Amino acid sequence: MQTLKLIPFALLATGLIAQSPVIVENDQVRVLKVTAQPNNKTRLHEHKMNRVMVYLQPGEQNTDYQDGRRVVTNWKAGEALWSPSGGMHIAEIFSAGPVTIAEIELKNKGTSTKAGASPLDPVSVDPKHYKVEMENDQVRVLRVKIGAKESVPSHEHVLNRVVVYITDQEFKVTSTDGKVDLPKHKAGDVVFSGAAKHKEENTASEPFEVLVVELK
Repeated sequence: MQTLKLIPFALLATGLIAQSPVIVENDQVRVLKVTAQPNNKTRLHEHKMNRVMVYLQPGEQNTDYQDGRRVVTNWKAGEALWSPSGGMHIAEIFSAGPVTIAEIELKNKGTSTKAGASPLDPVSVDPKHYKVEMENDQVRVLRVKIGAKESVPSHEHVLNRVVVYITDQEFKVTSTDGKVDLPKHKAGDVVFSGAAKHKEENTASEPFEVLVVELK
């Protein structure tokens, strides 16, 4: 498991965002999918909640705080970073083109208890396909990679979760009661999902990748 990255990262405010629809909001999270234009400075602003940021394109950002600090953050396409709440700042993003970001704002303090207590936890059942990207008191972030035509055995998701699709999805999902679902998603889709117990098969001819942000 990788060490949690504590990155005082500032996202995007008025002036950088081409569109910022709230696509999920409930008592645990508010999730925005934003598209940021490069080489434009934001207004002075701050973020009140800790966040998980998932970037669909590579880029870099300078964050200049009122106290004189400058934080430079780089990310790869498909990378998830931890972004704690912070002070007033101005941010500027640098990239070859627009960057689309899933911004997952965390409303609850969370718990120090580790996720994965279930004997059917996917990381325990199938460590080949499920890897822990980061974990803290509020979230556990999993990166899931399933090859073309590969299957995942029966496993259980205990926590509610936000799912960010890095690639297209074409799956066969069979629940423990035998119900079959055939979900399809496009790269960049973001959905909220609850507890579930099922097995999965990637029916596509291409590998599948997704980031799962479990909410404690």
